[in-house]
Amino acid sequence: MTNPRLSSKTLASLAKGTKLPAYDRATVTPGIVHLGIGAFHRAHMAVYVDDLLASDPSWGIVGASLRRPDTKEALEPQDGLYTIAVRDAVGTHPRVIGSILSVMDANTQREELLALMADPSIRIVSLTVTEKGYCHDPATGELDQRHPDIVHDLANPKTPRSAPGMLVEALARRKAAGVEPFTVMSCDNLPSNGHTAKRIVTKFAALRDAELGTWAESVAFPSTMVDRIVPSTTDADRAEVSRLIGAEDAWPIMTEPFTQWVVEDDFPAGRPAFERAGAQMVADVEPFELMKLRMLNGSHSTMAYSGYLGGYEYIAEVMGDPAYVKLIHGLMSEEAMPTLDMPGVDLGAYRDELLERFRNPALKHRTWQIAMDGSQKLPQRLLGTIRDRLKAGQGIERLALGVAAWMRYVTGIAEDGSEIDVRDPHALKMMAIAADAGDDPEALFDGLVGMSEVFGADLPNNAIFRQAVIGHLTMLFEEGARATVAKVAS
Repeated sequence: MTNPRLSSKTLASLAKGTKLPAYDRATVTPGIVHLGIGAFHRAHMAVYVDDLLASDPSWGIVGASLRRPDTKEALEPQDGLYTIAVRDAVGTHPRVIGSILSVMDANTQREELLALMADPSIRIVSLTVTEKGYCHDPATGELDQRHPDIVHDLANPKTPRSAPGMLVEALARRKAAGVEPFTVMSCDNLPSNGHTAKRIVTKFAALRDAELGTWAESVAFPSTMVDRIVPSTTDADRAEVSRLIGAEDAWPIMTEPFTQWVVEDDFPAGRPAFERAGAQMVADVEPFELMKLRMLNGSHSTMAYSGYLGGYEYIAEVMGDPAYVKLIHGLMSEEAMPTLDMPGVDLGAYRDELLERFRNPALKHRTWQIAMDGSQKLPQRLLGTIRDRLKAGQGIERLALGVAAWMRYVTGIAEDGSEIDVRDPHALKMMAIAADAGDDPEALFDGLVGMSEVFGADLPNNAIFRQAVIGHLTMLFEEGARATVAKVAS
């Protein structure tokens, strides 16, 4: 017998052991609009808000998909409800989240979405649109004025399709109506993400209208650091959740027990009491963000590229190989941690916690998934650390392997000759560079490092960087990923 669909009507009849919202959803009103309502937001911020709605129901979330309507199509028949399934060594623990009141498709509901963002009841607009959603140059952090969406939005400001364009049009409407601006809260893995968002939004606003640009300077853009591993949901996951809760959920979210959120406390329009749900409210997020980018994200990317090339599908499998464990332990301990200045924070304990999280066999976190959009991620996750170490005259052997593995990965050809499905905004350009280079590691390096949007102008001319990466790249081609990792880790 098929289970009923998860919805408000079936909520009370879910299986025993399923944690339900601890508040009356009928009393919840929207206070937050979230742009880019993907899996990570639903495993992270939406859960923190869900924890707080019993004490303050004025902070419900309206989500918006900027590109594809799949989240709306999954959640609309479920009244915005979905399951978060937390996996650990003991089992899977289901909880139904009710903080998302509805989901809009920005492509078909643009005007409705802009009108809501301009409404005084919305005090926070948050974002998880990934690095590429900011329409910026990853190497400089500046607005890319040649980006097709930015060109479109400047020519058609009332019908924007980019995240910066949406934010500025909504702010312009609030300004015209005499309504105070909402707070813009980035939850993306970008260095100083609040500062990045402010730089992009205020620049876009100034390009639209000088007075609007000046007014946009008064908008608050708190930085945040977010952390929770969220693998892609599979059909097997859906079947397991259906069995556990006694209802069909079109898009449950699978995740780990660990969650971290560090937030700069700058919300002039008001905010939920995030600290009551476990968030760390701080004056400066940057040290925590740098810690995560360099230790967790840098390690993750290195494992993703070298692990995929080595034939490992999941991160937990990578962590089953002692050579990879030694490589990642060394990358964090010897190369990343010395670049961090965090008095009072036990970086060694954080490293050990990360290694334990990576080993969680219940999380099917695919190396291929983490490998996506590497051209956008590399500058923050690996290249910044490399620059700091080169400046200090320190070694970069393990970090350089991460870069070399990325270069080998984006050729689109695996070690066994099969095709790699490279998902990246520059995928075609990079594979064309690889095709021209053939089997010549030095030519491949020269072609890829010439992408200034990724490597800037300094690294291509650094002899130490060049020697280290080409050396590893040569080994990857000649000996394969596993042998290369074993040599570098030893």
